[in-house]
Amino acid sequence: MLTTDTIARVKPGKISLLILVGTGLAVSWAVAQTDGSIQRLSPALDAIVPADAKIDHVATGEGFKWLEGPVWIHAGYLLFAEIPSNSIRKWTPGGSVSIFMQPSGYKGSAPYGGPEPGSNGMTLDARGRLTVAGHAQRNVWRLEAMNPGAQVTILADSYNGKRLNSPNDLVYKSDGSLYFTDPPYGLRTQSDHDPEKQLQVNGVYRIPGALQQKPSAPPASAKLELLVKDLPRPNGIAFSPDEKFLYVDSSEPKKLWMRYSVKADGSLENGQVFYDATSDNSPGAPDGMKVDRKGNIYSAGPGGVWIFSAEGKHLGTMHLPEKVGNMAWGDRDGRTLYITATTSIYRVKLKIAGIRP
Repeated sequence: MLTTDTIARVKPGKISLLILVGTGLAVSWAVAQTDGSIQRLSPALDAIVPADAKIDHVATGEGFKWLEGPVWIHAGYLLFAEIPSNSIRKWTPGGSVSIFMQPSGYKGSAPYGGPEPGSNGMTLDARGRLTVAGHAQRNVWRLEAMNPGAQVTILADSYNGKRLNSPNDLVYKSDGSLYFTDPPYGLRTQSDHDPEKQLQVNGVYRIPGALQQKPSAPPASAKLELLVKDLPRPNGIAFSPDEKFLYVDSSEPKKLWMRYSVKADGSLENGQVFYDATSDNSPGAPDGMKVDRKGNIYSAGPGGVWIFSAEGKHLGTMHLPEKVGNMAWGDRDGRTLYITATTSIYRVKLKIAGIRP
């Protein structure tokens, strides 16, 4: 008899296979697809992931080591970060990958000396301007036009006179404020004891009025708000559709997803553990996160992309052959989830459109 342990050991591959596990009424199943497998832990996943869903591998670049920060540009292409090469890349449907910007993070003349010199998460503001977590550049910046040579506006680079660690991921609220996470992964040693780390916390921050900041105006550092300071490694970040909740995950040492109530002034309260996957030893950890229009949450996690209901139930996992970093909603209807993993981009067509910038 197959057991739940058996299903955990099924490796993704280019096959078609149905596996039923469990006893009595408690049943889960995994369907191996083009370049991954979909583990269905609840019948509720059927309303999200089509029965014939395929996880397609759409791009791999020579020398790619760690892909992150994807964002779909409405003109019809995907931008993503290749952090070790300090670049933002552009993927156009049909398979073409090119360099959009290099360098995208660290701009010093000497070799960086750390594993992640590039930029990280990206999003668009309400005016369609690319907004970037600078990571090794230790700031958050905005490109005033969708052109790598366009004017750059720094939205945040310090808190209380101390440099940020390495902004990782970010999301806009509908009022134009910007929320971002700031772990130390872009520092040379990626450690809390890095000699260049100036802040004692790895925080979650809010930039009030980021949308309204004038091009080339200096960051309003005095207005930057530290909202969360007790997470060891804050990483992925996303709002619920009604913006009543903010989700933030922490990658280590525990693998946690947190949910915070959003107050009228944009601050947070009632932080609670939404889900704890610390016991799962599969490759990967909580990382980039997105939400669909029904409030379901999609997040990088152990083994692939974890899908949660708005109530915090783990509905299923898209298992991939590489560690997942982040994801973005793309294509014209916003129902295709593009996934950045270690060296590749994958995509899967879903039933529900996502919330996208």
